[in-house]
Amino acid sequence: MERVQCVVIGAGVVGLALARTLARAGQEVLVLEAEDRIGTGISSRNSEVVHAGIYYPAGSIKARTCVAGNRLLYAFCEAHGVACRRLGKLIVAQADQLDALRDLQARAAANGVSLDWLEADAVHGLEPELRCAAALHSPTTGIVDSHGLMRALALDAEAHGATVVLRSPVTGGRVTGSGIEVRVGGGEPMTVLAERVFNAAGLGAQRVARGLEGLPPETVPPQFLSKGNYYGLSGKAPFSRLVYPIPSQGALGVHLTLDLAGQARFGPDVEWIERETYDVDPRRADGFYAEVRKYWPGLPDGSLQPAYAGIRPKIHGPAEPAPDFLLQATDVHSIPGLVNLYGIESPGLTASLALAEEVAVRAGIVPAGAR
Repeated sequence: MERVQCVVIGAGVVGLALARTLARAGQEVLVLEAEDRIGTGISSRNSEVVHAGIYYPAGSIKARTCVAGNRLLYAFCEAHGVACRRLGKLIVAQADQLDALRDLQARAAANGVSLDWLEADAVHGLEPELRCAAALHSPTTGIVDSHGLMRALALDAEAHGATVVLRSPVTGGRVTGSGIEVRVGGGEPMTVLAERVFNAAGLGAQRVARGLEGLPPETVPPQFLSKGNYYGLSGKAPFSRLVYPIPSQGALGVHLTLDLAGQARFGPDVEWIERETYDVDPRRADGFYAEVRKYWPGLPDGSLQPAYAGIRPKIHGPAEPAPDFLLQATDVHSIPGLVNLYGIESPGLTASLALAEEVAVRAGIVPAGAR
């Protein structure tokens, strides 16, 4: 049986950031990834937006790690040559939404995020085709090459001694008196005995947890799948900044994002599904036009084409309020050395480096306030 100090399950952006943090703290780290490449799941199917930390309740893990992660992510990208751009974002409101816009500005301020209030004329001066009564400008919102980021995280983790093993699905495990046994399938099945296990398996986190003998099953939260469909805009992008409407019904609305090549896309929407599927129905774009034209009347008919879809690993159902990130350690399940990460959806990409530090602190590997 192989023995190792730390096993990280999942080589998405959070798992890789965590592996890097642990390795830099002097831990022996083994990353187990079921697929044949890193970051093929949630981390490869998102808008690649670097969020500022605007929408989340003050004091929440989401707010705390997003705000800190924003700064850490830009610094990491600069140091490691990862492509990213601080484009800025405009959150637009129509005449009947101004109170909601002020509330959003206050929520951001409670998180330590300063947003500039712009009247309609100022918005029009920045983005002539944008129609609104007022907007908030977020200067620290941007975009990042998520695949380049994950490659850089993996390389830095490996440079500090971590090992990333692909095609190594976790098939089960059990809690023992000397550590946590992790059973690994694939071409060369093995069992690893780890002092600490970090379950960062994304959509597979609940499956991995349920396969661990000795973990109280009542500690595993339910999983709901919320699909987000994206539609690309044919033709030139109308704006140079990201454009978001006022959030509604637990989502951020049909917003416009840009990629590093300058191409525009709209989405994601919210589609609750029963099984994992990434097909994008062209007919769903029909519902986008009216929403987008509230702030961009010039959207041409037939200009939205299916692009791709992602799935959010929700731990709440459609009629329930969105909870915080769920980081379960010994105080919840009474298993020394085990941390389960559940419901790591947006802003997980932005928060990844700060989230990794928070998990390492909870595991007793990194002292609080070390950053």
